[in-house]
This record gives sequence, C-alpha cells and structure tokens, in this order.
Amino acid sequence: MSTAAPASRDPATTPETGDPDLALADTVVRQLFLLTRQVKRSAERHRPEMIVDMAGYHLLAHLRFGGPQRAVEVAATLHSDPSTISRQVTALVKAGLVERRADPGDGRASLLAATDEGFRVIETERRRRARVIAEVLAGWDAPDREALTGLLGRFLDDYQTFEARES
Repeated sequence: MSTAAPASRDPATTPETGDPDLALADTVVRQLFLLTRQVKRSAERHRPEMIVDMAGYHLLAHLRFGGPQRAVEVAATLHSDPSTISRQVTALVKAGLVERRADPGDGRASLLAATDEGFRVIETERRRRARVIAEVLAGWDAPDREALTGLLGRFLDDYQTFEARES
C-alpha cells in the first residue's frame, strides 16, 4: 500500500468548472511538472558522473533503441529543430558515440547510428539512472512498484495514442 500523501492543491490553479475529471487532470499535470523538475535537478547534481549531457543522452538513447535513422527522423521524433539535432550529432560524432552511415535506400542521404562506445555510454547512464530510481523506490512494497510501472506505461501509451490522433 502506498504511503504517499495526497497531492496538495493550490486553490489558485484548481479548475473552477466543478468537473472532477478536469481537477484530477490538473493535479496530474502539476505532479508531472514537479517530477520533471526533480529529474532535471537530479541530472544537474549528477552532472560530473554523466558522460554526455541530457540532450545528447536522449539523442543517443533514441538511436540505441530505435536503430539507425536519418537526422530529420530523429528531429521529428524528439520534437527538435533539425539544426539543433545537427549540432548535437556533430558533438556526438566527434566524441565517437555516433557515426554517419550511408543510407542503403538513398545514396545521397546518411543514417545516424550509435557506435559500440555509444552503446556502452547509454548502458552506463541507464544503469546509473536505474540505481537512483531503485533507491527512491526501495521503501515501496513490490505491488506498489509494479503498479507504478504499469500505470506509467499505460499513461504513456494512451498519451502517445492521443497525440497521434491530434496531429
């Protein structure tokens, strides 16, 4: 059973519609904002241990788990400007973490791919981040940890489905 206290509500941000679903969604938005801010703070605190910065980590992880892709595809998936991706890729290529490969489907284009060293960096960072989360969840019962994992996955899937319909 979860020991987390219910989220406190700021009356100034509570929807005045009287719609309980909207009020709940407002609380979820606030909790997600606070969680994101906390994760960023944690990343800043662990910066000396980090091999790549957050932007580089996201790009490298995307290539690690999504496979080789064109830069425009990476930019679209990461919701970034292609020029931003280009700068990040240049730094990752220079560091030996990403390589450009000829696109077999179009000789004029290139694919971005994580190198073996890029794979190693992602795995090192992934394990470091997992250790932090494991410590945070250490006091939780196994069913609560499993419920959190399942609900986060379900929320992400539903959010992605919603976004795909809206775009």
